Parts: sequence; structure tokens; C-alpha cells
Amino acid sequence: MNGKRPAAAAGNRGRLALGGVAIRTPAAYNRRQLDEFGCALEALSPPRTQSLATALLPAGELKWRLARDLALVVGCCLFTALLARFSVHLPFSPVPITGQTLAVLLTGAALGSRRGAAAMLLYLAAGSQLPFFAGAADDYLWSASGGGYLFGFTGGSSGLFWQLASGGYIIGFIPAAALVGFLCERGFDRKPWIVAAMLLGNAVLYIPGLIQLSLFVPEGKTLEWGLYPFIPGDLAKLCAAAMLLPAAWGLLSLKRGRNAGLGL
Repeated sequence: MNGKRPAAAAGNRGRLALGGVAIRTPAAYNRRQLDEFGCALEALSPPRTQSLATALLPAGELKWRLARDLALVVGCCLFTALLARFSVHLPFSPVPITGQTLAVLLTGAALGSRRGAAAMLLYLAAGSQLPFFAGAADDYLWSASGGGYLFGFTGGSSGLFWQLASGGYIIGFIPAAALVGFLCERGFDRKPWIVAAMLLGNAVLYIPGLIQLSLFVPEGKTLEWGLYPFIPGDLAKLCAAAMLLPAAWGLLSLKRGRNAGLGL
């Protein structure tokens, strides 16, 4: 009699009797189905990887990580301000072509989503008081001209973003860096998909940029003055950023391989 009870218990494993009704418990679910469901979730949400900056500058203790992150955010803010001063002023548009887009894409890709967005938010705030934005056409420290276009290095400018024709683009830097960083944290910066990440980031910053520009230019001129002239330069900057990131990862992997070979 005692020998039959374990068999009966085994037969009811995964069931709970409640008021005479057998209820299936989690143990009764098909293990294989749960594993397949978990694999599907992993495919939809690729695991996060290290950003390039974190891989280059690892830090163990919290205080050192905070110090590193602060230095990276401030450094990329200053880098964006520097590239903003290299500009091409168009004779028909209040928005100049600058190196800012390249800085935004590289910042998001190198720092990751949170720190990249923080660097652009700091850039927006600092530019309201300091000459971090692109300078005016009469503010060149040195310049060259041709065909009505003026190229050079400006002294920079400052202002509240809602008062600037280009202020919407500066707002767009924040989600653009966040999006590029988000994708690169999932390995896009180590694959040909880096081009797609850069294109998406570039497209995102144009949305608020064109919306705000439309308030400053004649009706029907928004795309002509705020989008079409910038496409060739943006494609060139996008390609440069798309080549720099995988190259940086390749050099880092090469360095790690040498260090491993030397037992470092």
C-alpha cells in the first residue's frame, strides 16, 4: 500500500487539488516551450554590450566610474562646441553647415545612449550662456569664400534655443545621440549596421530642426533652406563616423590580443 502512493503522487505532480478541481501549476508547463519563449525574447531584445568609451576606459569603483563619465560628458560637449565653429554659411539660409552633426554621431556611438544624451543636453545648456554654437557670417576668425559661400572658423555664438533659427537642430542632437548610442550599445558599431544607426540618428535631429526653422523662414522654404543643402555634407560626415567606429573597435581588439599574448 505504501509502495503505490509515490506513484500516485508522481502522477499528480504539477497539479493542485482545490475544491475537487485539478489546477495546473507552473511545474506542469512544458519546459521546452518556456525555453523557446525565452529564446524569442532574447532575439527581440539583443543583450547590451560595452560602449567604446567604457571599453577604452574601464573603471572599477563607483567613484572612478562617475569621474570618468563626467569627464567624457564634458569632453564631448566641448568637442561639439569646437566642431560647431567650423562652418559654411550659405547665402540663402540662416542655418550654416557645421561639424556638429559629426560630433553628435560620434558622441552617441562612443559614449552610449545615456551619456551621449547627457553630453548634448549639457551642450544645449552651456550654449545658452557661452559661445558654443556656430557663429554668424560676420564672426569668422579666419575664412575663405567662393561662389557666394563662406567657409572658415568662427568665434562661436550663444543664445536660447527657441530664439535661434537653428535651435531645433540643437534640440534634435539630444534624441539623436541617445538613439545612436542605444543602437551601438547593442553592437551596431561593430557591424555594417553602423550606417543604419547613423542614418536614423541623422533623421531624428532633423525633425525638431525643420519644425522650428519653419517659424523663421518664408512659407514653403523650410526644406529648400533647411534640408536639401545639408544632405551631401551629412552623408560625408555619416560615412566618416561609420568608418571611425569599427576601426576604433578593430584597434582595441588588436591591442587586447597583443596584451593577452604578452600576458598583461
